[in-house]
Amino acid sequence: MLRKGSVITTVTLLPIATVLFVMSVYDLFKMKTVAVDPRLKEISGIEYDKYKRLWAINDGGDGAVLYMLNKDGTIEREVTVSNAKNVDWEDMTQNSFGHFFLGDFGNNDNDRRWLTIYKIENPIDIKSDTTEAEIIKFTYPEMGRGKVKPKDKNYDLEAFVEYKRKLYLFTKNRTKPFDGITKLYKVGDHAANFDAQLVGEFKTCTTLEKLCWITSAALSPDRTKLVLLDSTSLWLFENFEGDNFFSGDVSRIDLGVVTQKEAVTFYDENTLVFTDEEFKGLFGGNIYEVKLDRAKRNVIKYRESSKQTETVLKQ
Repeated sequence: MLRKGSVITTVTLLPIATVLFVMSVYDLFKMKTVAVDPRLKEISGIEYDKYKRLWAINDGGDGAVLYMLNKDGTIEREVTVSNAKNVDWEDMTQNSFGHFFLGDFGNNDNDRRWLTIYKIENPIDIKSDTTEAEIIKFTYPEMGRGKVKPKDKNYDLEAFVEYKRKLYLFTKNRTKPFDGITKLYKVGDHAANFDAQLVGEFKTCTTLEKLCWITSAALSPDRTKLVLLDSTSLWLFENFEGDNFFSGDVSRIDLGVVTQKEAVTFYDENTLVFTDEEFKGLFGGNIYEVKLDRAKRNVIKYRESSKQTETVLKQ
C-alpha cells in the first residue's frame, strides 16, 4: 500500500512534470521553419551552397545521393555521386571554395578500420544529375587490430568540419561505462590514406549517452565559431586557439524536447539551422532555425585569458 506522503508527492509532481514537458516541446517547435520531404526521413547532414540553397543527405540505407531543397522543404533536385557508396553517411561540410565533403564514417559497432570521406566539386558547378568524388580514407592508429574493448569504444563518428585545409572529426562516444568524452581528430582534405591525429577532447555529460552523443558539427562562415549538436543542445565554442576548438569559451543552447537531431549548419554568422529525423511519422522530420544573438546561452567555461566583457546568462 502506498503511503499518504508518497501519493501526495506524486500528485504534486505529475502536473509540474507535465508543464515542464509541454514547455520543452514548445521551446523546440517555436524554432521550426518547415517540414522536410518524407524521402529525407533520416536526414544526417546539411549544408548551404554559395547561392544559399540547402543541400541534404540521408543516413545509411539510401543511395549515394545529395538532395537540394526548396524553401518549403520539398526536393528540387537530386545529384548522385557515381563512384561512392552510402554505407553510413553521417555529416556534410564544405571548404572556402565551396567543395562539399560527405562523411561515410558511421561506426556504431566500432569495427570499421578504414573510413571514407567523399570530396565533390562545388554543387553550383554541377550541371548534370551525377558527379564524381575524390576519395579520402583514414584510420585511427589507437584502434589497433583486435576487437575494441567496451571501455575504448570511441571510434564512431557523426560530425566533422573543414578548417585551414584540414578535416576535423568529432567522435560519437559509445564507451561502456559511458564517460561522455568527445575526441577531436584531424586528417587531410585531399585524396590519400591518413592516420587520424588526436588534437583534443571535450566532455559533454556522463548521464544518459543518447542525450549527449555528438551527431553533427558546423563552423561559422568566418571560421570563428564552432557548433556541435546533440539531441538536446547546441554546444558553442568561441575564442579558441589554433585548431584546438575546445580551448576557448564554451556555452550551451538548450533545444527543448529530445528528438533525434542529426544535422546542423550555419546560414550566416548569426543564424544556425538544424534538422531532426522523423520518428514513425509522429514527430521530427523538420528544419529549425536559431538566432545566436537571441538565444539563451548557458556558460560552461571561459578561457582564462578571455577579455570578453559581454554579460551572458550563467549556467
